[in-house]
Amino acid sequence: MEEKKKVGVGFGIMILNKKGQVLLGRRHENPDKASSEFRVSDVWTMPGGKLEYGESFEQGAIRETLEETGIILKKIKIISLNEDMNEFAHFITIGFYSENCEQDPKVMEPEEITEWRWFNLTEIPDNIYFPSAKVLNNYKHGEFYIKDNWKENLK
Repeated sequence: MEEKKKVGVGFGIMILNKKGQVLLGRRHENPDKASSEFRVSDVWTMPGGKLEYGESFEQGAIRETLEETGIILKKIKIISLNEDMNEFAHFITIGFYSENCEQDPKVMEPEEITEWRWFNLTEIPDNIYFPSAKVLNNYKHGEFYIKDNWKENLK
């Protein structure tokens, strides 16, 4: 009997530093190490991950950020909700926002993320993880949810 696929809940955390730059990490080039249920590798991504049983959205976002970057978030807010899907996975992604970060990120999980870097919002790399691109798009357009045409709106 074929296993029934399930929809997951995940989040991407858009962290801005005092210069207004966004933090992005480069997923490992090896898809087996990039740790993505979407099977996407060698792209830039926001800190993020999956919600664990028993934790709130905020607790999950703070936990994932700490695990991946060593950054302790003090204040976050939900800015978007998106549906992300490809042939491998289906997730509801909650976009979070945190600003005025003064901490430097550290590569805490080098088997998944090989580096962290701050980018100006006008200079986002082309090879960005599609769930992260949607959160950025929502932020840029001041929209909580934008249906399906995020690629066209990102420009």
